[in-house]
Amino acid sequence: MSNQDPCCHQSPKPWYLKKTWWVVGACLVSATVSTAVPFLEPFSKAFWEYVRLIAGPVALGLVLGGFIDRFVPKEYISNLLARPKKRTVFYATGLGLLASACSHGILALSMELHKKGASGPAVVSFLLASPWANFPVTLLLIGLFGWKGLLIIFAALSVALSTGLLFQYLDAKGWIEKNQHTAPFDISFKAASDFKKRLAGYHPSFTQFKNDLTGIARGTLVLSEMVLGWVTFGIFLASLAQAYVPSHIFATYLGPSPLGLGATLLLATVLEVCSEGTAPLAFEIYRNTKALGNSFVFLSAGVLTDYTEIGLVWSNLGKKSALWMVLVGVPQILILGYLFNVLF
Repeated sequence: MSNQDPCCHQSPKPWYLKKTWWVVGACLVSATVSTAVPFLEPFSKAFWEYVRLIAGPVALGLVLGGFIDRFVPKEYISNLLARPKKRTVFYATGLGLLASACSHGILALSMELHKKGASGPAVVSFLLASPWANFPVTLLLIGLFGWKGLLIIFAALSVALSTGLLFQYLDAKGWIEKNQHTAPFDISFKAASDFKKRLAGYHPSFTQFKNDLTGIARGTLVLSEMVLGWVTFGIFLASLAQAYVPSHIFATYLGPSPLGLGATLLLATVLEVCSEGTAPLAFEIYRNTKALGNSFVFLSAGVLTDYTEIGLVWSNLGKKSALWMVLVGVPQILILGYLFNVLF
């Protein structure tokens, strides 16, 4: 029943040579030392407030991600994303819950799925949905925004779905590139039947329990190495903004107006680092402006317009796919952002 595939993100480097822990350590040391410096005290106070706010949701999300890494086989994803059906887009969007990684981690997984034969529309839907649907970010957004975090997640999923369906139309018209890696897939594969077979072959024992715990811990650690550095850096930037950027700057330039949405889109394009890292910054925008739509635009458009993402789609799926992804996705995000500002 367990997923025995080694995680593609594992690194042979010892933990003390990995950038994640250096970033986490540097931010924690900075926040601790700042308590002794009067000018830096507001930053330290804001930093630890953020830590208290999101530590629980992030920790729970990481453990759930480790559980998924251990028990969800990769075959489930690759088979479900290769079929030329509309439901493939829904599968790709829903499987964002199983792809527990930050936006940059998702890029590698998406390109790997493309090389295995996943259709372009499925890859794009998966790419747009995963940063906001996976467990760590879902719980992080709920921890920051409360129930409104669910609105952001559902809106992001709707953009992923509609973009994927529009891509299927573009694919049928020949307006985007075909996947040259597509190979015959196993039509007889049934996830439910395979799950029952794996479950029947699963024999609980002390050794098996120990192996499962080890696998979950390993998956949690690998996911932590992908996520925690970005989360901590995002908290660091948000704390600086809360401590030293006057609130009228947010209200003036990032307020709930069409001009404010445009400025937020530009800021997101320049500043996008990672889904976990931008979440605290998006909350800082919301805290100062009460413009939920701007926060949504900052989060979703930041991932969509990130030059790394566009470049990888351009070089792997094709330049037409990259251009259409932006042309189809960004207007939807701006419209939803405007509606959020009007309604909430």
